[in-house]
This record gives sequence, C-alpha cells and structure tokens, in this order.
Amino acid sequence: MNLFNVYPLYDITPVKALDCTITDNNGVEYLDLYSGHGVISIGHTQPDYVAKLKNQLDNLGFYSNAIQNPLQVELAEKLGKLSGLEDYELFLCSSGAEANENALKLASFHNGKSRVVAFDNSFHGRTSAAVAVTDNKKIVAPINAQQVVTFLPLNNIELVEAELAKGDVSSVIIEGIQGVGGLDEGTTEFFQALEKACKKYGAVLILDEVQSGYGRSGKFFAYQHHNIKADIISVAKGMGNGFPVGAILISPEFEASFGLLGTTFGGSHLSCAAGIAVLDVIEKLKLQDNVNEVSAYFFEQIKQVSQIKQVKGKGLMLGVEFDFEIGPLRKKLITEKHIFTGSANNKNLLRILPPLTVKKSDIDTFIVALKESLEELQY
Repeated sequence: MNLFNVYPLYDITPVKALDCTITDNNGVEYLDLYSGHGVISIGHTQPDYVAKLKNQLDNLGFYSNAIQNPLQVELAEKLGKLSGLEDYELFLCSSGAEANENALKLASFHNGKSRVVAFDNSFHGRTSAAVAVTDNKKIVAPINAQQVVTFLPLNNIELVEAELAKGDVSSVIIEGIQGVGGLDEGTTEFFQALEKACKKYGAVLILDEVQSGYGRSGKFFAYQHHNIKADIISVAKGMGNGFPVGAILISPEFEASFGLLGTTFGGSHLSCAAGIAVLDVIEKLKLQDNVNEVSAYFFEQIKQVSQIKQVKGKGLMLGVEFDFEIGPLRKKLITEKHIFTGSANNKNLLRILPPLTVKKSDIDTFIVALKESLEELQY
C-alpha cells in the first residue's frame, strides 16, 4: 500500500529533536522556526513534558468519557487560571478542526440559527463545517458547500452589521490573528465593534485561537490584545506540544446537557497529561515573557534586512513580507541554511512560528541566514 499523495514533501527525515533543534537521519541539525505549523509550544522533547507523558502512559493511557477523569478537571482549572477565564467551561476534543466544528455546532444549538459569517483569507480546518467557513474553494468539497456561509473582508464592521441585521446569523467566527491566510488581523476598533454587534443581534462570537493562542501572540489569547470577551474560544495546536489535543472554552451563557457534544478520544488521560504539562511549563519558564522579549528583539533585528516590505503579526506569530514570491527563499533556508520556516496563502510571506522557548541567538542565526540567502538569490 502507498500513502495517499496529498503532501508536497521536502527530502528531509527528522529522527530526533530538542527544544528548537531538529536532527535528521544524516545527523544534520536544523533550527526550527516553524514548530510544525505552530504546534510545538514549549520546545521539542521538553524534559518535564516527556516525563509527565511517560508516567501517565505507565499507568493509564485511555478510557472513555463515561468515567471520572480527574486529569480533565486539573487541566480545566489550570487553563482557566493561566488564560484568565476561570468562569468559562471546557470541552475537550482532539484537533483544531474538531474544536471549530463543536464551536459552530454549539452556537447553532444555542440560538437555533444556521448561517455563519466568516472572513476573507480565513482558515478554520478541513472537516465539514470548519472547512465550509474556510476561505479556500480548492479544499471545500460539494458536501461541505451545503453550509450557508457569508465571507466578508476584515475591518469592515458596516458589512458585518448589515449581515447580522438580517437575523439569521448563528455565529461569527474569526481568528485572533490569521495563520494560513497571511497574518492579517482585525484592529482593536473592529474587534470591539464586532463584540457589540454580536451581542446586539444575538450571534455567537467564536474566536479561533487554534494557532494564535497559548501565549504565541504575547498574551494567552490573541483576542485579549483588544480588551473584548469571546463567547466560545477554540484551541488546539500549542495545547499539547505535539500530542493531539483540542478544546473549546465556553462562556457561562451556554447551558450544557447530556449528549449535547461528545468525542471518543478527546480528554483522554494521556492527552490531559500532555495539556497539563504544557501549562505547567509555560508557567514555570515564564514563556509568555520570553515571547514578548524575543518578539521585540526580532522586530528590531529584522530592520537590518532592506528587502523586507513589512513584518506582520504579534509575539512569535509573525509574517515577513517581501515584494516577491518566497518559495525559492524558503527552500534555500531549509535545504542550505538548515532553518525551518513556513509559507502562507500570501505567496510573498514567510511565516515565523518558533517554539515559545526560542532564544535571541536563534533570531541572530536566522537574520544572518536570511541576508545571505537574499544575496545569493540576488534579491
């Protein structure tokens, strides 16, 4: 049997990793400034994390949600404390797409409506409703397109209000900072007006923090930069540091009932151990402080590179934009300079999503490699 060929692959085979360094099967070391789409939050094979998972696996890896699982309670309490959302409730699942599916479903249960407002260049996942609210027709199959979704440009509150006023919008879903779309984001004025409009018209405000959450933006959630409250928040990538974990954080306005939501693998003992370990390490190592310190250093040092058009994003969720397509540059960085970075729908944008443990010296390494690569490519 062959693998279903849906991924264009670089000819690199990682076999081990530590913190921000990945080593391949030939012994070549790579600086990881992408963390597998922003998944590695506390560094590869972080010792406390590894020990927590090994210990849990020695005892109990999985049982269903039909029994008591104190680890779920511990995870919820720690997440509430670190995020500042102690009055919210937690539903655990296994991925960002599943989190957004449940967010959209819960919103529709809540107000009995079905239409969704989403935004241009958004990405919310590849499952049924999640992909329907994703602005990429290439990955939306006919069965997904049955969902009723209206896409609008960011930062135009008048257009949003006009749709909400029609009375049939169940929810508005928006990323704290757009990921795949290219690091665009709503302004504070827009986010605050959006919160008010959703309340006025009875629509649920869903904040997709799957990539921008867990301290990556410099605050625990990116939307917290704008001093608003979300009705539902979806999380995943950095939540498990590579172990499949997802969740939605649900405001007190929503009422639970048996069977309303469900999952087989979400909230397993092993996934909760991963989630708890991540939160413990974020707090122990003060990683949000590191995010802000290294981010400020990045913004200062990147000024050395004259070819850059602008730097987008916040914290360690960054996009370096040029006046040319970055495909050859990214390939050179990976294959010759041994630095992992990412791309976006914006073909001129290089995405920087390192582990939150990244050091200033790693940024120095990147700047040197970037300048050399641009010169070698004659940009």
